[in-house]
Amino acid sequence: MRKSHWIHVVALAALGFAPAPGGPGGAGGADRSVALTIYNDNLALVKDHRTLSFPSGAGEIRFTDVASQIDPTSVHFQAVDDPGAVQVLEQNFQFDLVSSERLLQKYVDSPLEVLTKDGKLHAGTLLSFEGGSLLLREGEGLVGLERAQIQEVRYGKLPGGLITRPTLQWTVEGDGGRHPAELRYLTTGISWHSEYVAVASESGDRMDLAGWVSIDNRSGATYENAMLKLVAGEVNRVEPEPPAVPRGRGMEVMALKAADSRQFEEETFSEYHLYTLQRPATVADREIKQLALFPTTRLKSRKVYTYDGARNAKKVQVTLEAKNSKLDGLGIPLPKGKVRVYQEDASKALQFAGEDAIDHTPKDEMLRVHIGNAFDVVGERKQTDSRAVSDRTRETSFEVKVRNHKKEAVTVVVVERAWGDWSVIRKSQDFRKRDATTLEFPVTVAADGEVVVTYTLRQTW
Repeated sequence: MRKSHWIHVVALAALGFAPAPGGPGGAGGADRSVALTIYNDNLALVKDHRTLSFPSGAGEIRFTDVASQIDPTSVHFQAVDDPGAVQVLEQNFQFDLVSSERLLQKYVDSPLEVLTKDGKLHAGTLLSFEGGSLLLREGEGLVGLERAQIQEVRYGKLPGGLITRPTLQWTVEGDGGRHPAELRYLTTGISWHSEYVAVASESGDRMDLAGWVSIDNRSGATYENAMLKLVAGEVNRVEPEPPAVPRGRGMEVMALKAADSRQFEEETFSEYHLYTLQRPATVADREIKQLALFPTTRLKSRKVYTYDGARNAKKVQVTLEAKNSKLDGLGIPLPKGKVRVYQEDASKALQFAGEDAIDHTPKDEMLRVHIGNAFDVVGERKQTDSRAVSDRTRETSFEVKVRNHKKEAVTVVVVERAWGDWSVIRKSQDFRKRDATTLEFPVTVAADGEVVVTYTLRQTW
């Protein structure tokens, strides 16, 4: 066999194997548009529009450039202008892609040529391929070759069934016309999440907040100039059945910012929130793309010190709080994500102050970011007395000390807990009852000062 008849493994990528000539699957450019809706939990809805030529009567359509992680059972295909122009009789998803390993597997018991690094050419029948080792029958003998020895492998032809791109193949009954068509399907391997960057003032009375979106695409397809939508919320999915796509009950549009600066528009969508990018974007395979969710916005905030001695012996937690309201500077639904907080030091350089993960936060709800534990504010808690009043009643006394080693006064919320039927019969400070089991004593501690909170709890069961 002449050398020119062989396919060289090093040249496979340049050969560009494709669907049968004349097939409509490769239509693109002006004939193609893509819309992509991405959910939080490893799921996306792809809407792919292409103009296709349908066969007259029975025939075949091949649709390439679909995601390799497509759920084939979720596919919906139709002619947009005339749904009756084509009837799908059968669908096949082909994903046996060309690779060196797959070629060698297909070539077992077939002839091939192997050029080794010492310049020797071996021609024979491939008997086995395992772990990078090749076993050839060459003439009357056997030759074993290790991968480290091999310079090049040459194949006679592309084996049947191997393709270069994941492909949907339909057997259809068509009207012989050319129509715009839409393919919809669900795919895994792609998701998005939010990140936020906050720059807080030293006192914590304000913070500048910027939101970002990160899209992680490992679906096996690139979506060129796609109209991009992001869904925030927890969509119910039934496993192993195909995920259900929620249907909206109408949309109420609210712009995040003025038209000259916005990247996304937010809409209510069923029980979720939908964020639509106001320009096309390419989401490449094996890429993490970051987009600005909204420009930097200044919020009114406050720094809250909390001491929960029953759960954290001495540590005083520090939290930044801001109301997600228009009056306080924002007032938009915030998707869940990580918030990183920076703060200026004495030289005005920004330093990392802490981070926290927030859940989906509707407008007019509190945004709370726990940035760490205070170094100069400490707490100490102990039980000072306990006595039985009766068989079903007990009185217990506690003492909580909070010390402030800062140069300025701080307000600390001392959190205590109680269960059953309880009441406070003695106390050194007023408290607020946050819920059925939680008491809060807000105390102001002077610079280099100490405050002692004492109370007695009567519990009946």
